Amino acid sequence: MAEGRMTDTEQAGRPGGLSVVATATDGIRMLSLAGEIDHHTCDQLRQALEVPDDKPRIVIDLRRVTFMDSSGINVLIASYQAVTQAGGWLRLAAPTDSVLRVLQLVGVDDLIECHPTVRQALTP
Repeated sequence: MAEGRMTDTEQAGRPGGLSVVATATDGIRMLSLAGEIDHHTCDQLRQALEVPDDKPRIVIDLRRVTFMDSSGINVLIASYQAVTQAGGWLRLAAPTDSVLRVLQLVGVDDLIECHPTVRQALTP
């Protein structure tokens, strides 16, 4: 059974805001993001990625992310390193073309598994 929780929904309606919905299915934590990931919203993403579990498995759904700058990239890399050190994994799913270009420009797609669909990212 999936468990969902919306965080900072009031910010999602504002221009430049970020909406984060966290769900868990079969031991995999999925964060569905919508909006912009920048220096104003990266702390919100950082907090959502804090996982106290041992061997965390996380998929980040980027389908509805319209913008990501270096602040978001830094959060993803730091989270990837923390999750990997804890014996888990972090995967990115369904980035928009503009977000994928940013990931590719800085080489994040070579470091963190990046899948074209959420279904593929959830597959072991």
